[in-house]
Amino acid sequence: MCTSRTLRRAVREVLAVALSLALIPIAAHAEPLVPGTGQKLDQVGDDFEDERWEYRFHLPKSTRDVDQQDRFPAGEAGNGRWYEGILRGQPDVVKRVPTPASGLPGSRGSLLLQSLWTGVPGQPQNVLSQDDLIADVNYRLQGAIPAAMSPSVVVRVFLPPVATWENRTGPHFGFRIAVETRGVQQPGTPFSLSRSDVETYWPGMFIEFQAKTSENENCYAHLRVRANENGYDFRSRQISATGWWTLGMSVTGDGMIHYYASPGVDDLTPADYLGSLYPYGYRAHAFKTFFFNICSGDDGRNWSTAWIIDDPSVYVVR
Repeated sequence: MCTSRTLRRAVREVLAVALSLALIPIAAHAEPLVPGTGQKLDQVGDDFEDERWEYRFHLPKSTRDVDQQDRFPAGEAGNGRWYEGILRGQPDVVKRVPTPASGLPGSRGSLLLQSLWTGVPGQPQNVLSQDDLIADVNYRLQGAIPAAMSPSVVVRVFLPPVATWENRTGPHFGFRIAVETRGVQQPGTPFSLSRSDVETYWPGMFIEFQAKTSENENCYAHLRVRANENGYDFRSRQISATGWWTLGMSVTGDGMIHYYASPGVDDLTPADYLGSLYPYGYRAHAFKTFFFNICSGDDGRNWSTAWIIDDPSVYVVR
């Protein structure tokens, strides 16, 4: 197993090569990479097995997206692996809980994420809003992971019974990554960069709910992928059952993002493939981190759906 120092040195060496090639057009696309391929990085991610696991809130939370207020110090996990998103603030509940039935074998702890106030606490906006919990990857590794190392991230997500979901049509949960592009754009797309720009963008997957509006309709959920080359989200796989699901995303050396999802907690396979995209027409050159969105209608009365995650993990191909 690599030491933290060895891994950081390897990341720096590969990053130097990747940056030297950043402006060279890539003639062929890489094959889709199944998330979870390669070496797991123990320095990042979490298994929530420590019974002393805690989150320190440091309230009030930040709400820069609503009222331009950054409130420090930010919330953070006691183990240093998670922190509050300053743009939108942390979920109102970030709590270690017993792993629901049929979870990963041997898992005793998972993480509950839920919010009542997804905007400014005590000031309901009555519009779709969200909170963010961000994994500390970039800082713990002392730099982003080059796309040349084929980084990927996998998480298990527990979907509670439909009767307990917030009764609202729209996105309820997001699983996203932060990646960098460096002045390279797919031809024919509307998002332009100069050759010297460094831009961070946030591909991902959302769990969307369609609430029934009459007794004759059924409610259902599906995955929505962000985003295609023109920056538009699109509907992907329908969610056929609640309980545990495994979600994953990978980045390959050509800068493509690859999306995978499967019911259950088994490792992802090629059969779980949803698609491959250059979101916004950008090629990713480095993977910075991953994070989760908790969404609600922010009415001050109804809690968001209660989401439970387990064993979010980052992998690289050496």
